[in-house]
Amino acid sequence: MATDYDAPRTTDILGGGGTALDDLDLKPAATADTDEVDVLETLDLPGADLSDLSAEELSVQVVPKQENEFTCMRCFLVQHHSRKASAEGEQPYCRDCA
Repeated sequence: MATDYDAPRTTDILGGGGTALDDLDLKPAATADTDEVDVLETLDLPGADLSDLSAEELSVQVVPKQENEFTCMRCFLVQHHSRKASAEGEQPYCRDCA
């Protein structure tokens, strides 16, 4: 049986059980009255003891950019010069961004 997809739809095509969106009894979803900070404070991670983490100190050694490295001007990552895709005199781009 051939179907004309350009013809306007009727209720017969829908099977007679079509309901308009206006006829549906839609209720707005309940909005959250809580603040995000309150939610995060009550969130408990399994196996995490926050009292032990408060005494921890993070120490990271920052190494300056070396002579054989460059900073990609698109992703701003420091990369080895062998990953450079642009020619000399142009903006330096890494192979991933080129």
